[in-house]
Amino acid sequence: MFTGRRLLIATKHKKEMVLSPLLETALGVHCFIDDRLDTDLLGTFTGETERTDDPLTTARKKCEWGMALTGCDLVVASEGSFGAHPSLVFVPGNDEIVLLVDQKNKIEVVGRAISTETNFGGTLVSNIDELKEFARRVQFPSHALIVRAAEKDNLNITKAITDWPQLERCVNRLIESQGNAFVETDMRALYNPSRMKVIGQATKRLIEKIASCCPQCDCPGFSITKADPGLPCQLCGSPTRSTLYHLYQCQRCQFEKKEVFPNGKQTEDPMYCDICNP
Repeated sequence: MFTGRRLLIATKHKKEMVLSPLLETALGVHCFIDDRLDTDLLGTFTGETERTDDPLTTARKKCEWGMALTGCDLVVASEGSFGAHPSLVFVPGNDEIVLLVDQKNKIEVVGRAISTETNFGGTLVSNIDELKEFARRVQFPSHALIVRAAEKDNLNITKAITDWPQLERCVNRLIESQGNAFVETDMRALYNPSRMKVIGQATKRLIEKIASCCPQCDCPGFSITKADPGLPCQLCGSPTRSTLYHLYQCQRCQFEKKEVFPNGKQTEDPMYCDICNP
């Protein structure tokens, strides 16, 4: 389905560095980019352009825009978001999705990875010692920084800082004029190796889903669409919150397959039972 086809990677921030080798090896495609595609128009991490859509919709818009611009019918785009990890509330997380749109065969496949391995953060500093401590913690200079007058100030802002002299100049200038400066991590992929790593993880999961084909029509992307709880407690037999089955569904022919006991166990430990361990 994919061998020998051209695949556009809809990016402005060098994501092809991690995406192209993985996709070309797994799918046999020929990846390319188009410099006319300014994905920042759909939103920036620093807030100059607000992202109005959810990550998946934004990634889909990148693909649609790329297809319209280049005429290519096979496109991949990624989108990331940062904040509290969904299950570890006080730990920052990086949530990355990678979307493949095949207009020719009318399919979409999504790979997703969530990781706590992120340097995402920002702080107000009033002296160089505070700056050095923050910079050390967020892996500067291998990971770039951004300096601005205030957390929400989008006028006085310097991005992509990757060396100490420039960082100190930017911060000292603001400290001298207003007493402090806001310093934050640059989360654009080309300036953040930790994020690139998570994008690679999401791409590998995309490839795994593409390799999973529908038993009925052989369409790629036969994947889990629903996970239902109810695994019985080993002690009392009551349904627990643990997963009882996964439901797989084909996006083309809608064929469904239920996988019972997907985690390899038929009962749950009583410690996870709301009745035995309320």
